[in-house]
Amino acid sequence: MRKLLVILILGLTSLLSEAAARWETVDAPDRMFTEMRSDPEAQAEMAVRDNFIYIAAPRPVTVKVFTILGQLISQTTLPAGIHRLPMSAKGIYIIKIGSSTRRVTI
Repeated sequence: MRKLLVILILGLTSLLSEAAARWETVDAPDRMFTEMRSDPEAQAEMAVRDNFIYIAAPRPVTVKVFTILGQLISQTTLPAGIHRLPMSAKGIYIIKIGSSTRRVTI
């Protein structure tokens, strides 16, 4: 019974964290993305500012955000443009954009 309760709580936590993770389309300054290292395989540029993860993509890309423990926080396909994801908790996250993977610290 206790194991079932733990599984239910973890499942609800996962669902709530995915529901809370909403990407927004924004107009961000281009200079925000100049600090990121150039990656020839990257399908988009990424930056972290003020508890937001920003993604600038010239074409639609699939983006996945994981906690350092591997819990999926967000999975979506973003259209071309600049988008941001508000991060409520500080920590280390793994961002997968297409086939490129990066680690960020909030």
